[in-house]
Amino acid sequence: MLAIRTILFLSLIMTMLTPAIVRADFPDVDQLSDRADLPDPLVMLDGTPVRTAGEWREKRRPELIKLFEWYMYGAAPAAPKFTAHVDSEHEVLGGKARMKQVTITFGPAGHESDGQIHLLLFVPAVQKKPAPVLLGLNFRGNHMVIAHPAIRLPTLWMPNGPGMENNRATEAGRGLEAPHWGLDQAIDRGYAVATFYHGDVKLDKPTWDDGVPALYFQSGQSAPGDHEWGTIAAWAWGLSRTVDYLVSDPDIDGKRIAVFGHSRNGKTALLAGALDERFALVIPSQAGCGGTSPSRGTVGESVERINTAFPHWFNATFKKFSRATSKLPFDQHCLIALVAPRPVLLTNATGDQWANPSGQFEMLKAAEPVFKLLGAEGCGAGTLPPENELVNTHLGYFIRPGKHDMSQVEWKQWLDFADKQLPK
Repeated sequence: MLAIRTILFLSLIMTMLTPAIVRADFPDVDQLSDRADLPDPLVMLDGTPVRTAGEWREKRRPELIKLFEWYMYGAAPAAPKFTAHVDSEHEVLGGKARMKQVTITFGPAGHESDGQIHLLLFVPAVQKKPAPVLLGLNFRGNHMVIAHPAIRLPTLWMPNGPGMENNRATEAGRGLEAPHWGLDQAIDRGYAVATFYHGDVKLDKPTWDDGVPALYFQSGQSAPGDHEWGTIAAWAWGLSRTVDYLVSDPDIDGKRIAVFGHSRNGKTALLAGALDERFALVIPSQAGCGGTSPSRGTVGESVERINTAFPHWFNATFKKFSRATSKLPFDQHCLIALVAPRPVLLTNATGDQWANPSGQFEMLKAAEPVFKLLGAEGCGAGTLPPENELVNTHLGYFIRPGKHDMSQVEWKQWLDFADKQLPK
């Protein structure tokens, strides 16, 4: 019998750790000091050192969040009211999993029903207790994750490619991305997997007439303000809206939610994990510039290049750093540090130098002092580890041969890491 449930939450604002749209008195970009070295995550903007876990929690962590919002990602609004409706349930993967389609509906006052996330959730068919879950965005629709006729075919714009026609999904796309998703691996090891198309929140286009951000515009506004959310911040906000539902689902262990993502979705996973402490583990994969590689780096994609190619990903203020990365009052190790003391795993490929794998390892090591201050272990490797060797410590790292891709190899490492690092 079809299982249908409707869940209404009046407000989650008090439970969210991400701030509302920030108003901060930070210097203009041209007034910031040049520095070629990495800013110390344990030194306040005014030069005051951070010496205790309490000072980190009460002073430096909030300051870093505001700095990233002000100068790079933009600030997102607070959590809105929402409803969640389980639309369908089906047995999949030979009966060893249940697949649920869940519609999460939300929006600001006056637009409460205009925002929707179509969540696809796989849970082990036999459960003795609620399952930990790996949550990540997909690039081109839920129907591509597994070939199943019951999955709703998206109607939104999508990038053209196999299974697409005139930027719209077709039946031919069902299951095309399945080789990149480790559903069998995860279910066999007792994990649930959740995903949704990032375009449900905001299309990956440099326009602002679609998606959730447009619902928050003031009268006459046609694009986010200089310090308001860009697309990556909007996607990260959407991941948190999904957590709002997952913590209520009896099939899911709400204390063991891991967020993952590949490439631009990996950038998003790191930002979401940094801002929302309900994520117990964070896995950005090949996240590169604007994610886990240094903005000051000289290998692979640069800040100028990413701002030119994808002007919608970050806020308008970040464009001012395109040729002035030395003025940034942070680098991406500070974003990794915001996850502390929760575990982080970076995964990479030797053939993907555009994502600067060695620079990402540098960022991981530079975040160590914050993790250690908070009583967590650091990274178990002193230098970039060899191929196919998982550094399975609190700050983890893995690199494989190959190119820019999400593969079954990554999924095995993610699950090995989660087995050890997720709280029991």
